[in-house]
Amino acid sequence: MRYAYAITGALLLGGTAIAVTSSQPLGAQTAQNENMQAAAPRGAPVSFADMVEKLQPAVVNISTRQRVKVQNPFAGTPFGDLFGSPGGTPQTRQAQSLGSGFLISADGYIVTNNHVVAPGAEGATIDSITVTLTDREEYTAKLIGRDAASDLAVLKIEPKKALPFVKFGDSTRARVGDWVIAIGNPFGLGGTVTAGIISAVHRNTGGGSDRFLQTDASINQGNSGGPMFDMTGNVIGINSQILSPSGGNVGIGFAIPSEQAVPVIDTLRKGQSVRRGYLGVQITPLSDDIAESLGLAKNRGEFIQGVEPGQGADKAGIKAGDVIVKVNNREVTPDETLSFIVANLPIGSRVPVELIRNGKRMTVTAVVAQRPPEDQLSAFNAPNDEDFADPQQQPDSGAAAAQQSLGVAVTPLTAGIARQLGVPAETRGVVITTVDPSTDAGAKGLRRGDIILSANNRPTATEADLKAAVAQVTAAGRNAILLQVLRRGQPATFVGIRLRDK
Repeated sequence: MRYAYAITGALLLGGTAIAVTSSQPLGAQTAQNENMQAAAPRGAPVSFADMVEKLQPAVVNISTRQRVKVQNPFAGTPFGDLFGSPGGTPQTRQAQSLGSGFLISADGYIVTNNHVVAPGAEGATIDSITVTLTDREEYTAKLIGRDAASDLAVLKIEPKKALPFVKFGDSTRARVGDWVIAIGNPFGLGGTVTAGIISAVHRNTGGGSDRFLQTDASINQGNSGGPMFDMTGNVIGINSQILSPSGGNVGIGFAIPSEQAVPVIDTLRKGQSVRRGYLGVQITPLSDDIAESLGLAKNRGEFIQGVEPGQGADKAGIKAGDVIVKVNNREVTPDETLSFIVANLPIGSRVPVELIRNGKRMTVTAVVAQRPPEDQLSAFNAPNDEDFADPQQQPDSGAAAAQQSLGVAVTPLTAGIARQLGVPAETRGVVITTVDPSTDAGAKGLRRGDIILSANNRPTATEADLKAAVAQVTAAGRNAILLQVLRRGQPATFVGIRLRDK
């Protein structure tokens, strides 16, 4: 080793001597980046300029003029006449929205987001939709159709000549790490081009029936409705959403994949409405707590919070508390959600539904109905935050809650408490009187006045029933319990609560 080191040292010293004696005069030095060849990541072009030059003319800017009725907030006060019309009559204000879109045919069919051409506020109406081409030529557009669930819309203009357009590609072949280009109208800056990669696929942002492409290509307000291109120049996504605490780009944007968009666009282009499958269930992901409380693997299946009477799930015998793991022989996973699978099933079809109930697997057959309009689905009762007066509550209930591994103190649901809480007299359960905020029950939002109907799918008519369920879970070596909770003004819901170590 010493010998090798000596030779290495001699070579290094010799090299140093050569470098010193052969150095160029100071005036002959060149910059480090002089005459460098253009470099690019493997598989990516040196420049996107040629591609952008061909694609950009097919991307358009879209603006709407809207009328919004504004109620005078000072109506009925001495300041009413100063800040609005006399008597508080609603006034009409002008509003404007900006977005992007792209041509899909030479005769002027355009695709954009629904929220770009939809009224921006309750009571607003759209007066006109204007499409501006890259050559600044403007057209008044006609709304052919729009679909709120997919956030897609189709417009039509009557051009004076054949227009440049783009075609869709296959988003199912998109892979994480692939290069993409977005062209749009961020902050009103028309023709803006950004590039990046696909950060994730099958990303669910909460809608359940959507599977977005996630990208780090800069997408901002005004990019909505613009195209996302792959490296062959085909549209594989329609920019739709951003995730941003500040309202600007933070490297997380979402695009509707072409595999979902094309069938919807074809339907809207024909002037038809989009039909989706529906079972009539309220669902939540199988979270860690719920999965552990049931002794199931997480990320496999979705939990049924409630079943709508008379719909396909109800007729098939599906119940609240079930875990659906497979529909029509397709496994339910975070990528293949229950909503996504059902939405794409034919209306009226009979499909097998595999579920887990009380630890046992079973299969039922459900008939797929048509999904109701979004406004009907979102019509939920608002929670009532009023407290209840419990004459039987003990002053030391807070201490009792702190002593329980569940972190709550409860009392039987009497007829008097049921009347105060506004629940049916036949309701059976125990009422929470105090919650220890330091426990998981407090963190999950349980509060005084909530009614625990069941624990791990066993009725809890008494405090002893609840304690027995907790003891059973503990004996099984699990650290979470599944509670069915009824809150005034809301349907009963299930929540997994972690037990506190004693």
